[in-house]
Amino acid sequence: MAKDVPPRWDRRMQQRLVRGEAAALGELYDRFAALVHTQAHRMLDDEGAADLVTREVFGYVWENPDAYDPKQGSMRSWVAQLTHRRSVQRLRDTHGEPSGPDADAHAEELEQRVRKATAAARADYIVASMPAPLRAALELAYVQRRDYRQAAADLGVTGDEARRRLRLGLQLLSTANTRPPAGSAPPGYGRTP
Repeated sequence: MAKDVPPRWDRRMQQRLVRGEAAALGELYDRFAALVHTQAHRMLDDEGAADLVTREVFGYVWENPDAYDPKQGSMRSWVAQLTHRRSVQRLRDTHGEPSGPDADAHAEELEQRVRKATAAARADYIVASMPAPLRAALELAYVQRRDYRQAAADLGVTGDEARRRLRLGLQLLSTANTRPPAGSAPPGYGRTP
């Protein structure tokens, strides 16, 4: 999976998709399918639903390549935004429209689930988008359970640098739980219509 996809690649990919090049869709799928599926699965907690969202996102991209605007952000961010929207819609569709005496409680429960899933997907996106040195430091500390001294030794940096990377990585992750303003998109991709 590519990180920091250059804007030039994004523009070329869109042009190829507009021309209807099936190979372009295959290349886009190879590059972003893991991102889409992981994000959808994280939000929906259902393998089958994540597979369906993945197909729907790439189907939408194939049918609407002009919907992507390179001036608004990267192709990766756009695909992530499409995945988020489709996953939220699927969550709402799955739980149906609340009715009856418990309608308010049901609606609030659904909105809490959507917010929780959105925060989890945002955290995944933040980790995937952060610079490799920050991601490596966080992985050593939180996945491999190394303290900052051990992480510094593994990374070949000073203890102060390891602490700085961990602190910055955690600061970035802490933003995942904040509620984005209405009408906003995932980081790096302008406003939603």
